[in-house]
Amino acid sequence: MAFKHTLAAAFILFLAISSAISSARAETFRIVGFGDSLMAGFGLGPGEGFTDKLQAALRARGHDVTVANAGVSGDTSSGGLSRLDWSVPDGTQLVILELGANDMLRGVSPEITQKNLDDMLAKLKQRKIAVLLAGMRAAPNLGAEYQTAFDTIYPKLAEKYGVPLYPFFLDGVAGQSGLQLEDGLHPNAGGVDRMVERILPTVEKAIAAADGGA
Repeated sequence: MAFKHTLAAAFILFLAISSAISSARAETFRIVGFGDSLMAGFGLGPGEGFTDKLQAALRARGHDVTVANAGVSGDTSSGGLSRLDWSVPDGTQLVILELGANDMLRGVSPEITQKNLDDMLAKLKQRKIAVLLAGMRAAPNLGAEYQTAFDTIYPKLAEKYGVPLYPFFLDGVAGQSGLQLEDGLHPNAGGVDRMVERILPTVEKAIAAADGGA
């Protein structure tokens, strides 16, 4: 009789755990887009920014996700590091980390940018939050030495922390006037569409990896 009670209790516990796991898997996957004006949606209307369009694209492909916009126009890697802890809430499962463009435009030493991004990746790793690192490229007018030092930041850090890398956040948009605002720096709504289209497979892989590792 005692054995039957023990078996019944074990079975009930198994069902409870299975139910909890199923419930956890059914929860909405939470992504934070953490970056500068390219993430914030500078110059764009409601619903036209990167995070809104990425969320819509992921949901259209059957992913139960939210993509929060933690972009701040004009932000540097130093600014990002100072606000990381409160800008990425507990419960976040994936951060798309996109910073460095303003460092480059201001001629900040690549060593400083790398150190700041390194610290951010370390903080997110400590919190057990997955990261997709979105890279940036230096403008050629800054010189070959600066360009090489800056462009290698992202692959180095991606390798160090074992995180996926999307090499160039503005891939397919940079230098395309029809996909940019008049400033020649920021994407217009069509440019955001192209950015989302190109990064989507990488984001889906990052979701699958983070969800599987949870």
